[in-house]
Amino acid sequence: MIEEFAPSARNANRVRLLQALLHGPGRSRAELGRALGLSRATITAVLLELERAGMVEQQADGPEERPRSNGRPPLQVSLAPSAAYAVGLDFGHRHVRAAVCDLGGRIVSDRYERFDVDEAPLESFEVAQQLAEQALVEAEVDTADVIGVGVGLPAPIDAATGLVHADGILPNWAGIQPALELEKRLGLPVNLENDTNAGAMGEHLFGAGRGVDNLAYVQISAGIGVGLILNGAPYRGVAGVAGELGHVSMVDDGLICRCGNRGCLETIANTLSLTSLVSRSRGEPVALAQLIALVHAGDRGARRAVADAGTAVGTALAAAINVLNPELVVIGGELAPAGETLLEPIRAAIERRVIAPAASSVRVVPSMLGERAEVTGAAAMQLTRAPQALAERLATRG
Repeated sequence: MIEEFAPSARNANRVRLLQALLHGPGRSRAELGRALGLSRATITAVLLELERAGMVEQQADGPEERPRSNGRPPLQVSLAPSAAYAVGLDFGHRHVRAAVCDLGGRIVSDRYERFDVDEAPLESFEVAQQLAEQALVEAEVDTADVIGVGVGLPAPIDAATGLVHADGILPNWAGIQPALELEKRLGLPVNLENDTNAGAMGEHLFGAGRGVDNLAYVQISAGIGVGLILNGAPYRGVAGVAGELGHVSMVDDGLICRCGNRGCLETIANTLSLTSLVSRSRGEPVALAQLIALVHAGDRGARRAVADAGTAVGTALAAAINVLNPELVVIGGELAPAGETLLEPIRAAIERRVIAPAASSVRVVPSMLGERAEVTGAAAMQLTRAPQALAERLATRG
């Protein structure tokens, strides 16, 4: 028992306890002790230390807790949301979004600007800097309380090297080092991630996938990709290109995709192909917001276009579900607001094409975080470092 209170062990216990609360807030002391294998005395001592430092908070209103012998429910322990913050940056092909997230994953402030990211990378970094600084000012958050900046980019990223695979996806980004460029502008550590992987992290930590260890987040926008969480951790593949669902071949003699192949899923089911299709059928330009409005108004042409896209996405997803057997598929991206018109054909295609045990065990649900899934996930990359950062902060105080 003495070893639990040695300086090195005490700091390790701080980290473990903070990690447990990051992934499972609202837990009693007894639950934490059982989960971490620590004595009640150790848990109490570490919690008291963390509470005095403003890093955790205790409340008496936890859900479904048995009352103690004196009739009062046990205290529920959670991380204090204001103990640390992270900045998330989401670069789409046509927008930049910046958000400040607290330790509970709540967006305290965010800024959005439409911008041609593909064509003007350096200028997009300037836009990101301005948006991040504005969001921090509005949130009244000092950079000293910011762990770092997470960045989601619409291209595969090699996690080992930080290399952005821009060829055919971000045409003017060759040779550019986004992390270095943004660190220079923001003065904070920067981590890069593919935007769909970031969306998966956001939903896993703070959204529809909270508590689910095996899930796929499907982003249907100008690109179509899948972010994977397997056994509780992001899966990127050896070169960072896992989950490129949009480049699954669907039509042998189809349109040429930006990747150089023919008939990729993106050529028939992304938002650009759908708005183009509906524009031609109506004889007038139809933007994405109009397409979504037409779907909800019951327009047969718009609903058919979206439903066909859902069938195509579900067909492509079926093979991945057979291989990976996830518990959950979360549908996000710009087309997700089409709702059940999109989701039902995806579910039907999965039911038709996936082996029975895998089909019966997977759920297909809409994103809980919506258009902010990617920026929340980008911030979450840094928030996952919070337990170590907070423990180090406490250790330096003596």
